[in-house]
Amino acid sequence: MKECEIFSGLKVPCGAKIVLRIDGRKFTNLSHDLGLRKPYDEHFKDLIIQTSRDFFKEFSPTFIYTFSDEIDILLSEIPFGGRIEKMDSVFASFIAGSFTKNVFSAGKSIKKPISFDSRIIPLQKEDVIKYFKERQDEAWRNCINGHAYWTLREEYSKKEATEILKKKKSGQLHDILFERGMNVAELPSWQRRGIGIYKKVVMVEGYNPIEKKSVQSRRKKIHVDYHLPIFDAVFFDKLLENI
Repeated sequence: MKECEIFSGLKVPCGAKIVLRIDGRKFTNLSHDLGLRKPYDEHFKDLIIQTSRDFFKEFSPTFIYTFSDEIDILLSEIPFGGRIEKMDSVFASFIAGSFTKNVFSAGKSIKKPISFDSRIIPLQKEDVIKYFKERQDEAWRNCINGHAYWTLREEYSKKEATEILKKKKSGQLHDILFERGMNVAELPSWQRRGIGIYKKVVMVEGYNPIEKKSVQSRRKKIHVDYHLPIFDAVFFDKLLENI
C-alpha cells in the first residue's frame, strides 16, 4: 500500500531557507489548567524557553524565535531528506513531548495531552529577515492588545472590554493603558519583542596542565536573548557570523 502514501515524497524546494512555525493547540484551555497569569506568565515563558533549548540541543538550528505559544525556527540544515511530512510530524511531536516533560519537571500537571501544529515555510535568503520582522511585529501586537484587554477586564466584563477594543489602533491602545498608569515602553523587552535562542561565542576559563597556567578559550554556547533589538540585517549578519 506504499502507493497510497501520496504526500510522503513531498520535499522542500532545493536551495531554500527553511523556517518552522510551531504553535500550541488550544493553549487557552491549557492556561486555565496551569493557572497562568494574564496576559504574561513567567512560568509559561520559562516552559517555552526550556522546550526551545531542548529542540536546539537535538537539532542545532541557526535561530529560534518565540513569543506567546509560537516557536519560529530557522534551520541550519534540512533533515530527513527534506521530506515535509516527516519534518512536520517529528518536529511537532518533539516539541509536544519536550513541553510535557518540562511541565511535569516544574511540578505542574495537565488534564489533557498537549499538542502543537507545525508548518514548513520555504524562503529565499533575502526573505528571512522580512519573515522574522513580521513575526516580531505580531509579538508587539500581541503584547499591546493583551495588556489593553486584561487591564480593561479589571473594570469591564469580557464583552464590554472586547467592544471597547474593537478596531482600536496602536496609538489608541497606548492611550488606554497610559490613562491607567501603564507605559508600554517600560514593559519587559521579552514581552514587546519576543525571545531569541541562538549560539553565542563566549570566553571560557580553563587550565593548561602542560604549561600549568590558566588559559581562556572561545566556545559557542546556547544563549537566551531576552533583550532582542528590532530585527534588521545587522542582527542577522552577526547571528550568521557565529554559526
